[in-house]
Amino acid sequence: MCDIGISSKHLKQLENEAIFVMREVAAQFEKPALLFSGGKDSIVLVHLAKKAFFPCKIPFPLLHIDTGHNFEETLVYRDKLAQTMGCKLIVKLVQESIDTGRCKEECGINASRNKLQTITLLDAIEELKIDAAIGGGRRDEEKARAKERFFSHRDEFGQWDPKNQRPELWHIFNGRKNMGEHFRVFPISNWTELDVWLYIYKEQIPLPDIYFTHRRKVFRRNGTLLAYAPFMTLAPHEKIIEEDVRCRTIGDITCTGLTVSKANALPEIVKEVAASRISERGAREDDKRSEAAMEDRKKEGYF
Repeated sequence: MCDIGISSKHLKQLENEAIFVMREVAAQFEKPALLFSGGKDSIVLVHLAKKAFFPCKIPFPLLHIDTGHNFEETLVYRDKLAQTMGCKLIVKLVQESIDTGRCKEECGINASRNKLQTITLLDAIEELKIDAAIGGGRRDEEKARAKERFFSHRDEFGQWDPKNQRPELWHIFNGRKNMGEHFRVFPISNWTELDVWLYIYKEQIPLPDIYFTHRRKVFRRNGTLLAYAPFMTLAPHEKIIEEDVRCRTIGDITCTGLTVSKANALPEIVKEVAASRISERGAREDDKRSEAAMEDRKKEGYF
């Protein structure tokens, strides 16, 4: 790891900070849950939670909001991880929100269920009485996420006001809330994408195969390679091809851009990320819907 200038001491400091935040959640809240997507950041969160509460089991459930359009590799990994860790896994389906009329399926070529996750998540938080939802958001990902605190307050409607966040001097976190309000908590806020990959490499954390180079059917849309799935509608000019690709970030299939890559091992991925000049979310189609797409979604209650 020394050849790219990141020391184990740096990773240990980040780990200690994240573990401290996790323990603060356990101390201050009655019904926390860890939002688990099957992506690398939420996988690292589970690993950190295991360390934070060892030798006891992780004291809160994993909550997965399943769009119904997830990569199969992440679902298989999710179930295996929950079983291995002995964690309670709660899965809430966007399809149920659509079936009950809570949200409406998008139509057309660019249709995605990514935004619909917000309704399902807020309903799950209300149903399960969750007062702290732990997420893997990092400040380096996107400008809206750079505005987040470790303890990010949400009002009784689940909405976020970036201008009304509480100060966190000297890592003193204020988790006080009124009835119906909750917090989103981001233990790895100060990590970068490279930090995450270095930590995965250092700790030898298993990942879904989709993060490593593999052959997959893809098509190009607006300059982005997207994985092809039978439920997706292609424009007349869009052609299905096969490429050696991998994911840098994982979300709904309809909006997760793929990276052409030859990196099929952790050291190669670390070098690739270290050399990249494009954000991992640069290929996320959902972030391109408007200039403030992520901030708008977050204000409504998105992750």
